[in-house]
Amino acid sequence: MEALFVENELHIQASIEAVWKTLTDPAITPKYMFGCEIVSDWQPEAPLLWRGVQDGIVYVSGVLKELTAPHRFAFTTYDPQASYPDIPENHLTVTYSLEQKDGGTLVKVTQGDYRTVAEGQKRFDDTMAGGGWSSVLEQVKQIAEAGE
Repeated sequence: MEALFVENELHIQASIEAVWKTLTDPAITPKYMFGCEIVSDWQPEAPLLWRGVQDGIVYVSGVLKELTAPHRFAFTTYDPQASYPDIPENHLTVTYSLEQKDGGTLVKVTQGDYRTVAEGQKRFDDTMAGGGWSSVLEQVKQIAEAGE
């Protein structure tokens, strides 16, 4: 079976540092990540959580896999409400790649490999039906370009 990855990219008219801050600052992440702040100590293999600001619920948990500021940031994701077990084999990896380009920043996001996880095809289809990361990237673009 061929690898299953969701891939989205967007050019943002802001500096790479501004985009990086938007992606990683817990004071900003609730503005684009469905009201969730990013929580991590930013050490390799440390937990990385997306926690609701209003309710304190952890909506996505995972592990920080790579951090090369301000160019690359990778972490695993798991839905704590899922019916499948919370084991590394069921985590997906999300990777943000940032590149200075054309007076702004090109942001690429990949998530996968869905073929290797429980309910992979369904999870992939659901993510694709929701537009992948495009709505999140549009919000990141608005925030970074506004200089928040």
